[in-house]
Amino acid sequence: MSKSDSSKLHIAMFPWVAYGHFIPFLHLSNKLAQKGHKISFLLPKGVQPKLENMNQCPSLIQFFPLVLPHVDGLPPGAETTSVVPLSQQKYLAFAVDQTRDQVEDVLKVLRPDVVLYDFWFWIPDLARQLGICPVLYVVVSSMSMGLNTKELTREMTVKEVMELPPGYPSSTVKLKAEEAAAMLFEAEDFGSGLSFRDRIRKSTFECDAIAFRTCREIEGPFLDFVGRGFGKPVLLSGPCLPETKTEQLDEKWVKWLSKFEPGSVVFCSFGSQSMLQKDEFQEFVLGFELCGLPFLVALKPPQGCSTVEEALPEGFEDRVKGRGLVYGGWVPQELLLHHPNIRCFVNHCGYGTMWEFLLTDCQIVLIPEIGDQILNTRLMVNELKIGVEVERGKNRQVSKESLSEAIKFVMDKDNETANMLRANRAKLKQTLSDRDLQEEYINSFIQALQALIHD
Repeated sequence: MSKSDSSKLHIAMFPWVAYGHFIPFLHLSNKLAQKGHKISFLLPKGVQPKLENMNQCPSLIQFFPLVLPHVDGLPPGAETTSVVPLSQQKYLAFAVDQTRDQVEDVLKVLRPDVVLYDFWFWIPDLARQLGICPVLYVVVSSMSMGLNTKELTREMTVKEVMELPPGYPSSTVKLKAEEAAAMLFEAEDFGSGLSFRDRIRKSTFECDAIAFRTCREIEGPFLDFVGRGFGKPVLLSGPCLPETKTEQLDEKWVKWLSKFEPGSVVFCSFGSQSMLQKDEFQEFVLGFELCGLPFLVALKPPQGCSTVEEALPEGFEDRVKGRGLVYGGWVPQELLLHHPNIRCFVNHCGYGTMWEFLLTDCQIVLIPEIGDQILNTRLMVNELKIGVEVERGKNRQVSKESLSEAIKFVMDKDNETANMLRANRAKLKQTLSDRDLQEEYINSFIQALQALIHD
């Protein structure tokens, strides 16, 4: 392929309305724009100001705001999953479906070569009418996508949901009964008369190619399985990690962390969508108290509470004073993870968070909540062997004892298994940190897109 201007692409981006999707789509946009390709990014109007500072190439990346209509069941002005509980997200999906005319008007004027999208099952049909190549861009693991090759209906039993599709590359990810039951919500209506699973399957079967934000070094066999299962070419963008940030950690965090020894602090963060019940929240923070190590826990206030302070167990603050901090606001997760005094990261294993912790020296403790997080956790724990999953009890409850034990286990420098996890993670970090590897992936990705539109 020549490097002339004629080979430059114009790519439209249209992610699902969650920050865990906007951000990786924008990371990819930055990588493509750095190579001279033009990006048109469709997103809800209110989200644009929050992403503008992450746009590294404003001359080539342009935002196109969409106005979401009000839909009964949605909080007024809701545009993203961060303000909409999981049970109401079907209304959010339906609201975005109603922007089809706006999307069509934008694409008619722009006429991009390719549109990268996820969840919007109506995009392939619309794109083809306009002579645009539709490519599904997946920002969850291919292990998770592989399960979607199997149809899921609300009539299925839990046992049937637990069965892996024929030829699935690993038996170590087998779902537990309670996890399979939790995944049955994917068979419920998720707006526009389609279930969550049907949206994904329709989006996948009707695209020209499936692209993943990943690399073969981590998910090779699962990528091959998805390609065979859906009968589509599979493209890889690589992890599309942002450049190492030059910004410094805020002084208040530096000052607090400096009170502790290097490699001694446990950090916990659960992402923007996680919402615990008050009793779960209290059990959780008691687990950090019980582990006996310094800790920084960043969690949203639990349901029914306006602050984390009012939700803390009685006497908790006095008991952990000078050793532990529970914080209810936003924290700079990525910068904190690279602080030398933090050595253990407790998290939900969301896909974006997973890529962040893979580039750190932290020991990893995982407490997945929903479908794709459960599968990401199996990938980290069973396949790559770089972390541990906290054992859940009855009704999938996490006890303070099981959380404390998992933390103490990975932080034990004399434990052979913990040292094996540490060594595996260090080796993987070295592979993923290779700039040549990332460069190779993005160049191959661009060539694959060019080949698609010239077919």
